[in-house]
Amino acid sequence: MGESAQLTCHGVSETEELAASLAAIVQPGDVVGLSGNLGAGKTTFARGFVRALTHPTNDVPSPTFTLVQTYDTAKGSLWHCDMYRLTKPDDALELGLDEAFATSICLIEWPERIGQLLPARRLLLSFGFDGAAADNRLLTFDGHAQWLDRLRNIIP
Repeated sequence: MGESAQLTCHGVSETEELAASLAAIVQPGDVVGLSGNLGAGKTTFARGFVRALTHPTNDVPSPTFTLVQTYDTAKGSLWHCDMYRLTKPDDALELGLDEAFATSICLIEWPERIGQLLPARRLLLSFGFDGAAADNRLLTFDGHAQWLDRLRNIIP
């Protein structure tokens, strides 16, 4: 991809705050992928991201079974996708993701499941466990230089 940076979130509230900070700078056409093992914090991050763009008390169900949840936001359409259950990348095209990539904000859990269908100009966040404390998460941001320029006020 190009450029990367790391950040440790100390607990759920910091993860949600980071998600809200990222939500503040995204625009239609942005694709953000969330990777990591089960329980690493992807869904917590996604809920914080969606709530920041919609309403802080919104119920944000995981789209594990529906694959996609869409939301209307002040910035336009937001697609929250969970690709865990996809059996092959082309199944994502049946969902209309190719059009959403161009016109909507797309937040995708398990983006590796759609492989080469992901746009090149995406931001990938990888969630890992930080051994210092059980609720710490190490996040690696990987994107083109343009993404890291946009993230300068978020990532120290």
